[in-house]
Amino acid sequence: MVSTPMLPPMTRLGPVTLCVADERLLRLFYEGILGYALVNRPDGLLAAIPPAASAPHFLFVLDPAAPPRPARAPGLYHTAILMPKRIELARVLRHLLQLRWPLAGASDHQVSEALYLADPEGNGLELYADRPPEHWPRGTSEPITMVTEPLDVHDLLRELEESPDPWRTMPAAAQVGHVHLQVSSLELAERFYVDLLGFEVMQRSYPGALFVAAGGYHHHLGLNIWNSHRADPAPPGCRGLVRFALVIPNRAAWNAALDRLEQAGRPIERGLSSELGEGARTCDYDNLEIELWTPLKTD
Repeated sequence: MVSTPMLPPMTRLGPVTLCVADERLLRLFYEGILGYALVNRPDGLLAAIPPAASAPHFLFVLDPAAPPRPARAPGLYHTAILMPKRIELARVLRHLLQLRWPLAGASDHQVSEALYLADPEGNGLELYADRPPEHWPRGTSEPITMVTEPLDVHDLLRELEESPDPWRTMPAAAQVGHVHLQVSSLELAERFYVDLLGFEVMQRSYPGALFVAAGGYHHHLGLNIWNSHRADPAPPGCRGLVRFALVIPNRAAWNAALDRLEQAGRPIERGLSSELGEGARTCDYDNLEIELWTPLKTD
C-alpha cells in the first residue's frame, strides 16, 4: 500500500465556526471575559479576534432558533487556544479565578499545561501553553506519549510574582493551537484525517482517543469516542460546531489532499475565497465540515 504524503510542517488551524443562539451571552464571555474584539463581517458572521491581531479565532453564526446539539452527536469537544507564553496562561487563570468563572479542569499533559472551561452555550474551550518541544515525552512506538496529570496551579501562578500585570485582552500572538472533536469511530476518523488529508498519527495509546498532527507538533487534532461511539451525526442547523478551517501553506500539498478526497468520494466544494487565500469545503465521515485553505498564488 502506498503511504499518503504528509501535510507540510507549517500547516495550521484557521478559525472555528460555531452556531450560537444568545448574542448577549456570547459577548459577555468572548468579549467581556476572554478579551476578544467581536467584529461584524460582510458575510454576516461575527468574528472573535484578538484586539491587536487581524486573524479571527472564532466565527459565529447567530441563530436564536437553533436547537441544542445532541450530547452524543459527533462535533466539537473543545477548541484549544495556544497562549504565546506561560505567563499569559497564568494571567488568564488568575483572571478566571477572580471572576469565579467555573473551570472544568486544569491538566498537565507534559507537552503542555491546560485550563478547561466552556462558553455559556456549552462549547468546550481549552486555554494552554506549550512546554518546549525538547521536553515533550517521546515513545518508542509512537512519536508522543501525552498524559493527563493535575496541573500545579500554584507553580503556574508563581509566574506572576515578577510580572503581576492583569489579564486585559486575548494576546495578539495567541492562536488556534488545536481542535478536539468527538467522533463516532476512531477508525473512520483515521481514514479521513490521516489516510486522506495527510496528518501523521502522533499518539494512539491514549484510551479512546487518537491524536494527529503535521510537522511533528504534539497534535493539531484530537479525536475521541468517549461520549460519541457509534453515534449518529447531529441534525442540520444545531448549535455548536459548524466547521473548522485548516490552512495548508503549500499549494501542491493542498491540491494533492483535495485529489485524494475526490478519489475517495468525499464531497468537495471549491472556489471559496477569503483573507486566508483560496479554499475548498468538504466533510469527514461524521458529516463534520472542514475548510481547506491555501495562500493565493503570488506569481
